[in-house]
Amino acid sequence: MPSRKSSASGGTSGRSFRRIAILVILALIVVGTPTLIGAFSGFERTSGGEVAVVRDGGPLDDNKVRQVIDPGSGVTWIGWWSQIHRYPAQQRFYTITSNSGEGEKSGVDVVNVPSSDGVNMGIEGTLYFGLNLDHETLKSFDDKFGTRKFRSTNGGTYYPWDGDEGWSAFLDQIIRPVIDNDLRTQINNFRCAELVSSCALVQNNSGTQQTGLPQQGNNANIAKIQNAVNTSLAEDLKATLGADFVTNIHFNLSRVTLPTEVQEAVNQAQAAFAKVTEAQAKVAQARAEAEANKARQDGYNRCPTCAEIEKLKALPQGITVYAPGNTGGVALPTK
Repeated sequence: MPSRKSSASGGTSGRSFRRIAILVILALIVVGTPTLIGAFSGFERTSGGEVAVVRDGGPLDDNKVRQVIDPGSGVTWIGWWSQIHRYPAQQRFYTITSNSGEGEKSGVDVVNVPSSDGVNMGIEGTLYFGLNLDHETLKSFDDKFGTRKFRSTNGGTYYPWDGDEGWSAFLDQIIRPVIDNDLRTQINNFRCAELVSSCALVQNNSGTQQTGLPQQGNNANIAKIQNAVNTSLAEDLKATLGADFVTNIHFNLSRVTLPTEVQEAVNQAQAAFAKVTEAQAKVAQARAEAEANKARQDGYNRCPTCAEIEKLKALPQGITVYAPGNTGGVALPTK
């Protein structure tokens, strides 16, 4: 029979082996699970409307840009635990409008800038542009803007690659001030009446004439502003952002409005002018009727017989007796 000592020694060895096995399994779980997660998350792809900038993110890696994935790519290996920043690759637009819910900002959103004669003009329009998809330019863009957060109109803070909220927050804080400044500069070159003709109804004409600016069509002036903004925006955005990060820039100026109080004054002036025009028409009609009556009377004076003929034509149909000069000289037939 084996001794008790041998049995006890065998039992102790078995328990030690089980402990070691459990520790090995736990170690494999602790190490293997993140490894599997990192391996599966290391494959990415982009849709047709987005481009991606990949940054290293492993525990032993730096945080530098690793690569750029073009739009509509297949499955691509991006490395262990790397971060992916997705940006729009299609044409984008930024809308400024008084129509609630249709602009980039919630509610009414209009750029209010003064004309050269001091009237605050409401400007509405849309900026069309695209993100520069050159790889080196995208890497630089992500270094400069993709590593910082921007505050949105709802109070939250987002990275530019945090979906639509992040991209809109970036546009509101970086792009919008440039648009406002360019519109202010260009609108200030024109008088109110040169952009909205009805503005002349409530302005001092003598003050308008002293400026020496020629009167031109509103549409032509708006087209001038639009062209000037398109030129200046490209230059100013490059200077503000630090490089040609946005391309194919085009601003469409869709509407110029007057302040509420000025528009109300214009409406009142237009109503007053309508009444004056109506009164003038009545005066002209009365004058024409008077002249016609005078001409008719002059003709009767020259031709008394003609006057009698006109009287006969004016008599009711079916009379039996007519005696000129006698108040009872007209007799109608009896029924």
